[in-house]
Formats: sequence, structure tokens, C-alpha cells
Amino acid sequence: MYAPPLPLALGHVPIDMDRSKPELGALEASLLQMIYDHHHTSLKLREHTEKAKKNAIRSAMRVSDVLVDAVNGGVQEAFINEKRIELEIRALAATIMRFRKQTDQWLAASHAINTAIKVHNPLPSPPFRWFHSFTMSNLLIISRFHTV
Repeated sequence: MYAPPLPLALGHVPIDMDRSKPELGALEASLLQMIYDHHHTSLKLREHTEKAKKNAIRSAMRVSDVLVDAVNGGVQEAFINEKRIELEIRALAATIMRFRKQTDQWLAASHAINTAIKVHNPLPSPPFRWFHSFTMSNLLIISRFHTV
């Protein structure tokens, strides 16, 4: 009663287009030709769609590779900059500690000199007033270093 189902555009549908057979009428032959044309067109459309899909996947992979390279390049540069900054921070911290020790030594020496002068002369005489202001300046500087 019904014809068996045809394959879905996976290949060539064999059709016997011999018009010499009397059992096939013109209507049946036209219908078979339309089915054949439809399957042929579907097959071409599927091939075209597969090509377009493969091209789109290739293009998307290229874009993702370029984006990954761009991001990785920026991350690598940031990492290098971070390491460079860390090294500079360590060097600056070491320099600050060295200056702090030197300032403490200068302050101790100036305090010792000031104490020795006060022992000999309890009132600051005019030539030694500069020494008193120098000591105060050093105290101010050392307090600034300690706050850093």
C-alpha cells in the first residue's frame, strides 16, 4: 500500500526513469522526479551547511587563539612588572633601614657631644646654639623615618 521510507538525503536515490514501462504513469514519474530533486537539493544543502559549519568553527578557533595570546601577553607583562616592583621595594626597604641606622648613629653621636658640652658648660653659649638646633633637626628627621 505505502512505499518504503526513503533515506534522508544521504545519497543518490535510484530511480528507474524508463518511460517505456506502461505501469508508471506520468504523474508517478513526476512525483518520483520531484522526490529525487528534493533529495539531491537536500544533499547539496547539507554539504554546503557542513562546509559553512567547519569554516565557522575554524574561524572561532582562530579568534579564540588570538584572544588567548593577547590576554596571556598582558598577564605575563603584569607578572614581570610585579616582580620588578617587588625587587625595587626590597631594595628601597634595605636603603631605608641603612639610613635609619645611620641617622640613629648620628643622633647618638650628637647627643653624646651635646651631653659632653653641657657637662662643661650648663648654659648654651651662643656658639653652641647651632648644635642644639642641629640636634632638634635630627630628632625631627629620625621621627619622620620611624613613621615611614
